Amino acid sequence: MDFNFMLQAHRGFAYLILLATAVFVVALLAAMFGYSGKISKLLRRSTLFTMIFFHTQALIGLVMLFFFSPGFKAAKESGMLMKDAVLRNTYVEHPTAMIIAAVLLTVVNKKIKTSDRLQVSWLIMALAAIALMLWAFQWGRLFGA
Repeated sequence: MDFNFMLQAHRGFAYLILLATAVFVVALLAAMFGYSGKISKLLRRSTLFTMIFFHTQALIGLVMLFFFSPGFKAAKESGMLMKDAVLRNTYVEHPTAMIIAAVLLTVVNKKIKTSDRLQVSWLIMALAAIALMLWAFQWGRLFGA
């Protein structure tokens, strides 16, 4: 495997994460407003698939970062990793925020899987995970801006 293959896989899963997150948000809002808190089968499945895609993406990203990324190694060796804003965002803030979002989604998935009714604390946790993911998402790299 090489860096370009890992990068393409990472970008491909980013599209899947956007799609799964959109379905998850719609299912979450439908459960919150439409079914007065009752957890539907769509919400359970969308939470599960969003979590699976997040974990796969995180695994690909971490392997790519620590084993294949020439930019990370060069930035770390030169001492510029935390001094340069672009390098810090790419190699520190983005992975950290995405891992935290994946952990939050894992907790939300567990809670939704084992209950029949949606609670406000789970909704807040899910929205925090989505907000964190949207903040740390590499929009310019994915859509070429």
